[in-house]
Amino acid sequence: MPVRWNAMGYPQKKVSEVSKNRRGRAAGKVSMALALMMAFVMAITALTGTAQARHRHAKRPAKPAVSQSAQQQSQENQAKMPKRTAEPVLRIGLQQGKSSFTVMPLADKLQLRTESSKAYPLKAAAPVEIRWQNGSFLVGKEKLKGERLQLMPAAVLTDAAHFSLSGRSYRGTLEILAKKGGLTAVNLVPLDDYLLSVVPEEMPTDWPAEALKAQSVAARSFALHNRDRHAADGFDLCTTTHCQVYTGTSAEKTAATNAIRATQGEVLFYGSEPIDALFHTDSGGMTENSENVWGSFVPYLRAVKDTANGTMPWTKEIGIAAFEQKLAAKGHNVGKIRSLSLSSLKIGKAASDRTASGRVKTMTVKGTKGTAALTGNELRSLFGLKSTLFDAKLQGSKVVFSGFGFGHGLGISQWGAERLAAGGMKYDAILHHYYADVTLKKMY
Repeated sequence: MPVRWNAMGYPQKKVSEVSKNRRGRAAGKVSMALALMMAFVMAITALTGTAQARHRHAKRPAKPAVSQSAQQQSQENQAKMPKRTAEPVLRIGLQQGKSSFTVMPLADKLQLRTESSKAYPLKAAAPVEIRWQNGSFLVGKEKLKGERLQLMPAAVLTDAAHFSLSGRSYRGTLEILAKKGGLTAVNLVPLDDYLLSVVPEEMPTDWPAEALKAQSVAARSFALHNRDRHAADGFDLCTTTHCQVYTGTSAEKTAATNAIRATQGEVLFYGSEPIDALFHTDSGGMTENSENVWGSFVPYLRAVKDTANGTMPWTKEIGIAAFEQKLAAKGHNVGKIRSLSLSSLKIGKAASDRTASGRVKTMTVKGTKGTAALTGNELRSLFGLKSTLFDAKLQGSKVVFSGFGFGHGLGISQWGAERLAAGGMKYDAILHHYYADVTLKKMY
């Protein structure tokens, strides 16, 4: 869990010896002889105490060195922690290549302006059409010169939707870019406001709160890691499964909102960078190593056993003729299929043609015109399989695939997270189960 700093108190000071002496004098007069005797005793006591203090110090010479080392280690650890920053604002690409947009302001005190024009005031609930013509944006009958038009508040707005585009309402600011091929609509939105739509789109909100919290942190980390993925298009992330599903305020649900607020600013780091916190629907029993999906090693995307084995079973049948045609269309013209070569699936057990989790590395297809070796990922893409955790057999005039799980198998298994949360595991433990050697830190 991230450290949350509170104001530190100071210890109470001891009553000084001077104060004690003053109270002693106020109690009455003391004879000179008694005073001299007390002074003598105090002097002896002070000398003895000094000797004892020196003796104690001599027995523990290493203490200052240990303290200094601990302080140095603490300073090094703090140096590795990211400094608290303001909440990032993401640029989400809503639509591209349009000849015009009709925008509905949903709040008062909104205005349109370009980088070089004066502000054009708008009224709430009064739709406005925006087009591009000869270096200017046409807003009704007004021309606003520039290549970047923003719909923004003239004053601080309440926590609600600010505008509607194509029937969907959004928080934040709308920016319209004049680019080759048409107009592009971009939503500038604070990261956690973005998640208010993403999390309920990516995970059922009637699932346990700890699973929703884990999804919130993963989605936040993914967004930061993949920022600028669409930089060439003028924005950070798109609204589809290529990035994360984002549909605006209509998707928001109370349970997801609570999970996002409870984990505000929390991000998974590997070293000094937010991780690519991938997730999938169900692992089938074990997640996968990144190199078996992407071909490249990612240290925190390691295969781990899930909470249950053989989950989400599925079957898909494909006619042999259609199977042969699809192979030929992808450059694998093996003719009439004679056999399929693939070892039997055992979840969590590797083979020469299977990964450590049991997913298919390669399957060999033999035909009358030749042989083709296809990877599990190729087969999944070509035939729309739910995962690469499968068996394949020829049965009569069909090729029958039977497998488990749903998705690429990297990172969080969402159904696995649901089962872990239902069993009482907290969200930070769920995250550390699926992502190896990562650190959970609070950024803002």
